[in-house]
Amino acid sequence: MSRWPSGALERLVVAAVDLFSEQGYDATTVEQIAKRAGVTKSTFFRHFPDKRELLSAGQETLSTLLAEGIKQAPVDASPLAAISAGLIRASTALGPTNQELGPRIKAAIDSSVELQERAALKNVGLAAAMTAALRDRGCPEPVAQLASELGVLALKRGYAAWSEGGRQAGDDLAPHAVAALDELRAASVALLK
Repeated sequence: MSRWPSGALERLVVAAVDLFSEQGYDATTVEQIAKRAGVTKSTFFRHFPDKRELLSAGQETLSTLLAEGIKQAPVDASPLAAISAGLIRASTALGPTNQELGPRIKAAIDSSVELQERAALKNVGLAAAMTAALRDRGCPEPVAQLASELGVLALKRGYAAWSEGGRQAGDDLAPHAVAALDELRAASVALLK
């Protein structure tokens, strides 16, 4: 038998999102989240330093996967093609639970300035990971930064389209994120006109 309950991390995130939706972020306590998830407060703190971090669960994994995808892109890939490879690789970490929780997480973030600040910091971290991976490929700094910012925006737009769209078996985030990147690429061309 395992020392900690199986699936505790996912249950904590689901419980937090439910409670944030029901009573608001500020009114929700760590104790309530742990109780709803069927774990102890100490189990909560083994996974998260505080309740803000619940909605950023998996950020390190996402950053790592984005960077891996960029590094594994073909040598002759353009910066945006490498970003696309990163988006495809990172999409493997997000499944049906992420898709289902997406609109509720967005609503929770929109309702709290503290969570909006945390989401902005998460985006900075994702962009930094992609920028570093592009620089490692020899991409000049300004190009790497711009491509990474487009990558973050594509991930956000793709995730929104994926999570707010109809639930279909086998629906994957990757096509949504890549389509969003393609739209942003086309939009950036319009900036030059």
